[in-house]
Amino acid sequence: MPETSSVLSLPLIQVAQAQKHVTHNEALRLLDILVQLSVSTDDTISPPPAATDGDRHIVPGGAIGDWAGQDQSITWLQDGVWQFITPQEGWRADVASTAQQLRFDGSQWIDTAMSTDNLDLVGVNTTADATNKLAVAADATLLTHDGTSHQLKINKAATGDTASLLFQSNWSGRAEFGLTGDDDFHVKTSPDGSVWNEAIVATGTGDVGIGKTPAAKLDVDGVMRLTPTTSASLPPAASVGAGGVAFVSDAAGGAQLAYCDGASWLKVSDGTAI
Repeated sequence: MPETSSVLSLPLIQVAQAQKHVTHNEALRLLDILVQLSVSTDDTISPPPAATDGDRHIVPGGAIGDWAGQDQSITWLQDGVWQFITPQEGWRADVASTAQQLRFDGSQWIDTAMSTDNLDLVGVNTTADATNKLAVAADATLLTHDGTSHQLKINKAATGDTASLLFQSNWSGRAEFGLTGDDDFHVKTSPDGSVWNEAIVATGTGDVGIGKTPAAKLDVDGVMRLTPTTSASLPPAASVGAGGVAFVSDAAGGAQLAYCDGASWLKVSDGTAI
């Protein structure tokens, strides 16, 4: 008959054993230590001087004093003497000083709290997928500062790629703004999620273009210029199409708004041709 149990190594009462109560009480003492295991610390390298009977700890690596050579063991003070038991793989312990839940992996105690670094998918109240690796289903999503300012950064790999915010209706795109296909800033709208119209285009030089034609952007056609241009430098009306606008210098050195009707450039103020 074995002398100890196979899992917790509790002493077993032997046949015809004298003083059976000693073995029985020792088994109960070990159960009292190990069941619902809670320890005071897992990082104290030497026995606390003010410890009292029943105090429990996990011995960290490099322990000294009475704990020397007992790395990773569970220790408790019994009758003024530190006792030790070697944990088995899968044992768990609650650390009172840090509220950590630890698991022994066969060689060391590991924090069981899930790490939030390098997760494959994160779904909050919904299911994330291979494309939408972060998915949130909520009435609102808050991103706020941690002391002063806060930036939301959307980075793309190359000029021809897209870094944008897309607004959908029933999963069909209706508006988008950002760097879509080049390094100009685009504001686009769509009636059906398939056909997209350029509303505003701004370049890195600060020029702004307004118009429905995708090609109608700064210094090409369909352009609103933030600085006046001369009538001679306006692009041909036929290449712009109806809806193009521009600031045009007048003879007095001021500027006036002009629009294109597809055939010619006209003054907004009175409709006369430029």
